[in-house]
Amino acid sequence: MSFSVTILGNSSAKPTPKAHPSAQVVNLNEQYYLVDAGEGVQQQLIRRGINPLRLRAVFISHLHGDHCFGLFPLIATLGLEGKRTPLDIYAPAPMGEILEYHRRYFWDDLPYEVKWHEVRTTEHYIVMENSTLEVWAVPLRHRVPTAGYLFKEKEPGLNVNKFKIERYGLSIAQIVAAKRGEDITLDNGEVIPNSVLTYKPYNGRSYAYLSDTNYSARAAERVRGVDLLYHETTYSSREEKWAKGRGHSTTTEAAKVAQLAEAKRLIIGHFSSRYKDHEVLVEECRTIFPNTDIATEGETFYIEEQR
Repeated sequence: MSFSVTILGNSSAKPTPKAHPSAQVVNLNEQYYLVDAGEGVQQQLIRRGINPLRLRAVFISHLHGDHCFGLFPLIATLGLEGKRTPLDIYAPAPMGEILEYHRRYFWDDLPYEVKWHEVRTTEHYIVMENSTLEVWAVPLRHRVPTAGYLFKEKEPGLNVNKFKIERYGLSIAQIVAAKRGEDITLDNGEVIPNSVLTYKPYNGRSYAYLSDTNYSARAAERVRGVDLLYHETTYSSREEKWAKGRGHSTTTEAAKVAQLAEAKRLIIGHFSSRYKDHEVLVEECRTIFPNTDIATEGETFYIEEQR
């Protein structure tokens, strides 16, 4: 199963000639989820070859314009493109009021349902779940109610070793029981431990999106062991006082979160437009957390299966 993250925008506050505000697409086995929707997200989806009609849900971290101004024209365009199935939107309040306002004045004939689910930004809990995925809200520390999101692939079912099936002459009923995690008793009374018969084909993977926020050790704990971590890095290490006052993080703070979370890999974004050279920022992170990269627009980061 594929698990990837495509970066659509990595700038903060405002678009620039070469950068767009926050937006990403998480793809788990061809199930697409939009994470934040800054201005221009429709064009970015098209540029990256992602059909907006394939989006199953949208997750908005907070109600600052650089994270949601692109959502409303996207909803209208989906109607023009023939969408008929509901679109689930997960976002803090009062997103419901904002969506209702747009519905009243711009979407009165929208051919599909827009379903808003309120995200409680002070709780760490599952906001969405299906057969392959859990999405957890991660409370963050910003100037307005804000939640990050942890995407956790569900653990796969057990496989039964075919050589063990032959060796012990397992019946179909016994194979099914082994897949359920049960030990197997043979006709001669011998008990075969489940661990001898089965194996897990791969470990569930994970991706965490933490933007926007001051440094938060608690957020790091809540995404502990994550395979790929995106953390906002609005400012360089020299701007710590400014970052704290604006509800943002510096390079070194993002790297410390990755270190505390024992993340396997860190990508950074949400850069202030004052920085023309993002390599300087990533190098600051690497002094603390070496496995750091820039969340470059248009790049897709793959999370490989761990067996």
